[in-house]
Amino acid sequence: MSNKKNNITGAIILVVIILIVFTSLKPLIKEGIETILNGDEKYFRIISSNANSFFEEDLIEFAKKEKIDLKIEYSDDLEIIDKLNDESNHYDAVWISNSIWLYMLNNPYLVTNSKSIAVTPVIMGVKKSKAEELGFAGKDIYNKDILNTIKSGKLKYVMNSVTKTNTGATAYLAFLNSLAGSPEVLKSEMLKNPTLINDMKEFFKGVERVSGDETYLDEMFINGDYEAVINYESTLIELNNKLINSGKEPLYLLYPVDGVAINDMPFGYVNRNQNKEENFNKIQKYLRSNKTAKKLEEKGLRTWFGGVKEQNNSIFKKEWGIDTTKYLMPFKYPSKTVMNEAFDLYLEALRKPTHTVFVLDTSGSMNSNNGLIELKEAMNTILNKDTARQDNIQFSDKDKITIITFNSNVNLTSDTKTGAESDYFINFIEHLYANGNTNIYDPSIAALEILKNESDEYMRMEILMTDGHSNNGSFSSLSSYYTSEKLDIPIYSITFGNSSDYQLEQIAELTNAKIFDGKSGLVEAFKEVRSYS
Repeated sequence: MSNKKNNITGAIILVVIILIVFTSLKPLIKEGIETILNGDEKYFRIISSNANSFFEEDLIEFAKKEKIDLKIEYSDDLEIIDKLNDESNHYDAVWISNSIWLYMLNNPYLVTNSKSIAVTPVIMGVKKSKAEELGFAGKDIYNKDILNTIKSGKLKYVMNSVTKTNTGATAYLAFLNSLAGSPEVLKSEMLKNPTLINDMKEFFKGVERVSGDETYLDEMFINGDYEAVINYESTLIELNNKLINSGKEPLYLLYPVDGVAINDMPFGYVNRNQNKEENFNKIQKYLRSNKTAKKLEEKGLRTWFGGVKEQNNSIFKKEWGIDTTKYLMPFKYPSKTVMNEAFDLYLEALRKPTHTVFVLDTSGSMNSNNGLIELKEAMNTILNKDTARQDNIQFSDKDKITIITFNSNVNLTSDTKTGAESDYFINFIEHLYANGNTNIYDPSIAALEILKNESDEYMRMEILMTDGHSNNGSFSSLSSYYTSEKLDIPIYSITFGNSSDYQLEQIAELTNAKIFDGKSGLVEAFKEVRSYS
C-alpha cells in the first residue's frame, strides 16, 4: 500500500513538473510552430549595429502600433556583413553604422533602398585641460596637428579596434586619407608611399589601449587614467555627461578642418523576394520622420552635416568644442579593394606592436571534458598564421609572444618569440600535459613581471585562461603587487569549465580589463580577446 501511494505521489509530482515546464516553454513552442507554418512571414527581422540599441524601445513601440511583429538582432558592424553574406535569408532589413560596409557584401544587390537615418562624425576627445595645454581649444586644427602632437610624445589615446569595429576602421581610413594629402579618393599606389607609412606608424605609437567593443571603450576610459579617446561624437557627448556626473574632467572634442569620418547610419531593405516592402517602408519612414529626428538629436546624433535644432544646443555644448554652426567636412571613402589593402597594411605594418603573455591553465582539471584538447586546438588556431589571417587576428612580425603554463605553481615559461616565429609555440603547446591544483595569481604576477619591463614601443597585455577555481595563491598578493608597481596592464580572462567568475571579476576590476566567455567555444573567445590589441 505504501509503495502504491508513493507511486501516485510521484506521478502527481511528475505531472506538475511537466505542466510547469510546458507553461514556461509555451511561448517558444508557439513561436516555433508559427515559424514552421508561416516561414519568415510572421516576423519582420532587422539586423542592427550595436550602436543603435538605444532606439530599440521606440522602434518596438512604433511596430506594435503598426501591427508589425518585429525582431531585432544586434551585432558589430563588420560582423553584420559576414552574417548577411552567409545567412541573409534570416533578415528583412539592416540598420548599420556606415554605408561603406554595404559595399563589402558579396551580392551588391542584396540591400536596396538604403537611406541615411542620422549622421555622426568619428573624432578625438581630449581632456579639456590637455586640449588647452596643447593649444587645440578654440581654433582650427588639422589632422597633421594631432599627428605632430603624438609624434612629440605629448599626447596618448585609447581607441576601438581597426579590424573589428566601425569607429576604429573609419577613424583609421579618415586619418590615412588626410595624411595622404586629402586626395579626391585614396588609391592603391598611395598606400605604398614611405612618408605616409611612417606618419601612420607614428600615429599608432600614441595608442595606449585598444577595445574590441565600442561600448566597453567608454567603461575603460572612465575607469582608467587616459588623456584622449577616439569615438563617435554622440558617444563622446554621452561620455562627457558620465564624466561630469562622476566628478571628472570632461573632454574637448576635435574636428579637423581637413576632414573627418562621417557615419550615415543607413537603413536598407534585404531584397530576398520576401514581399515585406510595405513594412520596411513604414519603418524607414518613421526613422526618417521629424519626430524621430528630434529624438536622435536628444541622443547626440545629427540629422544632417550642418547644425542642429536650436532647442538641442544644450546637448551639443560649445564649451566641449562642438560648433554646430560649422558644416562637417567628410572625406570620400575609397573603393572596396583599396579599403581591404589599407586594412592589410594596418595589420602587417602600421599597428602598434603588442607583447602578449598567454597564461595557460594546465592543472589536473584540464584533463576532464577535453579541456586540454580544446586549449591546444584554440592556441593552434591563433598561432598558425594561415588560420589566424582568415579572421585578421594574426600576430605581426614585430609582435612579441610569451607563454606561461601553470597548475599549483608557475609551471613552464617559454622563451619570448616574435610574431614571425609564432609557429614555434605550436609544438610547445602540443606537448603540454595537465596535473596538479590551480593557482591563477602567482603566474599572473610572473606575467606582469615580464610585461612591466617592456618598452613603451609595445602595447602590453596578459591573457589568462583557466577552467577551475583557484585553490592556491591569493588575490591580495596580486592586488598588492599591481598597486605597488602602479601598473596599467590589462589581464583579460577567458572562462572555461568550472572557472570562478568571482575570482576573475576581481582581477578584471583591478586591471581595468574584462572577462570573455570561453565555455561555449575557446576559439571564438580567443578571437575576440585578440581584437583588444
